[in-house]
Amino acid sequence: MTDPQDKTEAEWREELTAEQYEICRECGTEPAFTGEYWDCHDAGVYRCICCGAPLFDAETKYESGTGWPSFWQPVDEEALDYDDEDPLGMGRIAVNCANCDAHLGHVFGDGPEPTGLRFCINSTSLALDRK
Repeated sequence: MTDPQDKTEAEWREELTAEQYEICRECGTEPAFTGEYWDCHDAGVYRCICCGAPLFDAETKYESGTGWPSFWQPVDEEALDYDDEDPLGMGRIAVNCANCDAHLGHVFGDGPEPTGLRFCINSTSLALDRK
């Protein structure tokens, strides 16, 4: 099995749907209120669609009103990488899977306690492992 960090763009294109590729490999964003998980309340662990790494526990998911799945904390801080470039000046930081570098969404500092963070994540970049 190929290490996700070593996969070529051609391999990613072969493995992912066109929408998954656009969001996860080209830093796209799905339209608000359209993704599979924005209004999902099932228990479980949200994993990276590209590599299966655990990213967020459903217990940390909350209703942010934004139209994307929102979480106040990852399962492990080591699960995510951050890109604090903000070319549009929107006060957001890109969030990527630390295991395979898939683009997941963005994190903002306007979330609920105890962290005060809002991880606003594309449904397309996730797979829910239901409990």
